[in-house]
Amino acid sequence: MVNSRARETTEAIERLYVSMRHLFYRGFFKPSGISGESLRNLLLTINPEIYGTMGIPNKVELNGLLYVLDRLPEGIEECSFIHLTSDEGFEKGSFEVIVPKKRRRNCYRIDEHQMNIEVLLGRSEIYDILTHLTFLYIEADKVRNLAFVSDENDKPTRAWKIIEEVAKGEKKFSRKEKEVALIHLSSLLGRTFDETLEAYNNFGDDKNPDRLFKIIYHLGNESFNDDKKIREREVHFSAILRERVGHHFFGEKWANKVKSVLAENNLHMRPLHIISANMHSVKNMLYGNDALGKKATKNVDYKMYEEISNKKSLQEKVLSHSLEAGLISIDDQSGSNIAVQLIDLSKTDLKNTPFSGIKFSGDDVVMVFDYAFGEQAYEIMDELLRPYDYNGEIYTMKVKSISIMGKAGILMGEKGDIMIPTSHVFEGTADNYPFHNALQLSDFQDDELQAFEGGMVTVLGTSLQNKDILKYFMETSWKAIGLEMEGAHYQKAIQVASKIRHHISEDLFVMYAYYASDNPLETGSTLSSGGLGLTGVKPTYLITYRILEKILESAKTGTKK
Repeated sequence: MVNSRARETTEAIERLYVSMRHLFYRGFFKPSGISGESLRNLLLTINPEIYGTMGIPNKVELNGLLYVLDRLPEGIEECSFIHLTSDEGFEKGSFEVIVPKKRRRNCYRIDEHQMNIEVLLGRSEIYDILTHLTFLYIEADKVRNLAFVSDENDKPTRAWKIIEEVAKGEKKFSRKEKEVALIHLSSLLGRTFDETLEAYNNFGDDKNPDRLFKIIYHLGNESFNDDKKIREREVHFSAILRERVGHHFFGEKWANKVKSVLAENNLHMRPLHIISANMHSVKNMLYGNDALGKKATKNVDYKMYEEISNKKSLQEKVLSHSLEAGLISIDDQSGSNIAVQLIDLSKTDLKNTPFSGIKFSGDDVVMVFDYAFGEQAYEIMDELLRPYDYNGEIYTMKVKSISIMGKAGILMGEKGDIMIPTSHVFEGTADNYPFHNALQLSDFQDDELQAFEGGMVTVLGTSLQNKDILKYFMETSWKAIGLEMEGAHYQKAIQVASKIRHHISEDLFVMYAYYASDNPLETGSTLSSGGLGLTGVKPTYLITYRILEKILESAKTGTKK
């Protein structure tokens, strides 16, 4: 039964992506039209865990709604027309830049009814946005169906009238009246008063406490206008975006900038260790103690790193010290949204770090760059590893190691646990990438954390996963331990560069490790249930420690670890 359901869902995911790709090249679609209806039906068939009760017609999904709206521009629920564009110069106008709370993308409210979203990260970002929009339209139509009595000429219910009154803010409500309004809101949403009150607090803030009322009102109102043909909703893709996607337009600019900075600082012919990770853990481990005037302990000081993560003043202090100590920071101007740090290990004093016991004397360089998004990982790694023309000479970078550290969904453990992949299987394709991981399970023996070793699935989108597919990958001979979005793309670029195009030496070692940001098989532990917070500090720094340890050991001995 699970296999049958998994096959059905896999087919729906593949069809969804084919449909999205077709609509992208077509240039537009109407969410309430035949194409939009097809996307909805496919998403409902998939029924992703992250979208909770999306498939229940009389229940509005609140956690999923918060997750989606955190990744889309504020005010999108008020807009009938959504335009996906490339970097087309909107910042030169008088439009205010809107950046979603949990996605690095620039958006612009063009007028009362239109929102433009800049897409710079490739197809994965397009699929991500379209999936979230489709969820939003499903929930909006639910609100409309619950707010208006269709057999009475679409007469609004009493609850809807009260919700509209709060949303428009024309009257000041007392606390008692607000609680009454919340009861009516919970009735319309098909949720308990407790659930609605919690959502009200999660959505609102001091500046906009009634945001949940406004979101529900605008979702229902836009759906009503669409249904009555007053103003039909549309999604458009600009001609420039369609022209640029798939051509490494931003990735090439990003990689050329990074390589030019390496060359300008005479680092381009040094042994290079590339790390895809966050922008704080490597920096904090190498410079944190000196910056804060602390003495390194024999064991990793997780408490100090937690303190730094919690205080912006300490973060600024470490950054300031690291820049004075030789760290080179490259802020991205290409549109790829990927910052870079360069660290010359020959100028880095390891005496007051967790690595003081390693007698290092090499001239290796560490390059840390921020997380990529889905298919963007192939674009930036492919461009980064290409030979580079500097002052009329072509040079090939001496890459000694490539490390990928990130967050992933876990299938066998809990939030905060660690996954050590031995292969990446690309979902929905015949592509698979086995490799030797220089990080081993034995590197992560810890009393507080569990570690798992095995194959991992690179998924087309985290927002499309459901339990049936994930159980299939975990329980069958695949024996997958987790899922993420970039591993197969990185490994494809590495193998192409080293084994086929010979852009870099084959004699390099790779390190992959992930910590669990969620468990999509466990209710209450999906991505929509909230982030890790400070729980993620220990696995993050344990992985960082092991990666740096192996880099320093390999540089000391001149051999692969």
